[in-house]
Amino acid sequence: MADVITEEPVELQLERHRTELTGYCYRMLGSVFEAEDAVQETMVRAWRGHQGFEGRAALRSWLYRIATNVCLDALNGRNGRARPMDLAGPVTVATAHDTRLPEVTWIGPAPDGRVLPETGDPAEVAAQRESVKLAFVAVLQRLAPRQRAVLILREVLGWKAAEVAELLGVTVASVNSALQRARAVLAADTAAARPAPELDEGQRALLDGYVRAFEAYDMDGLAALLHEDVTLNMPPFSMWLCGRDELRAWMLGPGHGCRGSRLLPVTANGGPAFGQYRPSPEGGHEPWALIVPEVSEGRITGFTNFLDTDVLFPLFGLAPRLEGEPVVELDAEGSEGAKPVEPVEPVEPVEPVVATVGSVAE
Repeated sequence: MADVITEEPVELQLERHRTELTGYCYRMLGSVFEAEDAVQETMVRAWRGHQGFEGRAALRSWLYRIATNVCLDALNGRNGRARPMDLAGPVTVATAHDTRLPEVTWIGPAPDGRVLPETGDPAEVAAQRESVKLAFVAVLQRLAPRQRAVLILREVLGWKAAEVAELLGVTVASVNSALQRARAVLAADTAAARPAPELDEGQRALLDGYVRAFEAYDMDGLAALLHEDVTLNMPPFSMWLCGRDELRAWMLGPGHGCRGSRLLPVTANGGPAFGQYRPSPEGGHEPWALIVPEVSEGRITGFTNFLDTDVLFPLFGLAPRLEGEPVVELDAEGSEGAKPVEPVEPVEPVEPVVATVGSVAE
């Protein structure tokens, strides 16, 4: 944390920390949109206060102090975001319902480029990816806000206890106690504690098989790729399904409108994801869901299908519709290779408001 205010324009110094701060705020708040708002507020406060910053602390730690305070203010008096599995037990196809809950209820997906560094030590990058997977973010949301900050700063970002204590204005003993309690909550959640596998040849083959089976609507082939206790949740709906047979029944019953869909690969929350386009009555395919799969021990263990495509498809740079038949092949990164036969102009991902920190602050 050796960086300090220099003669370089302050806007450029602040901007270098935007992605990591967005990742921090996303883990704290559970929404990439709220995270970007929090970081923008952090940048504005830092720009306004930089002349009084005398370099007694590193610029990075000063920014984290501001960002933490912004997040704690935002979390004051409200519940953490959740996944449907956190709120109630599973339903069956026979008991499924269409109850929706407001957006603020749910943990949202995050494009990797918004919350993760592009380069760095491989071990640190792997740990960063682990810490934005949906199951991990869900556990963070169950912690009290200050415990959440302690766990992220200590376990994810590698801060020393004394540094965290100074940031939060508490004692080292208080930090260690909060960390111990947070670790206990994390350890009790098997999904969050389970390491996400690296995207190796086996996982790429599994996901490639999933794409082929889904697009062919081969439910027997798809079922063969699933863990017996696989889950499916679809925010904003509060219901969720559990079990290979239930998912198969859902896809052949209420979900049969997905037949003929096309999947385009993206990356979300540290791993592969897919934009799903369903056949449109007007021809071509229209957005239906952003699918974030979870994989463990050679099987797909869960799907989170985010249905707010009006907001999420532009965020992930996905086209507003497909006019041709896409051909999907996962490349070595698991995130490219989906091209419609007829060219489709991609939508540029929504850019955060950064470059005009000074003008916003004025």
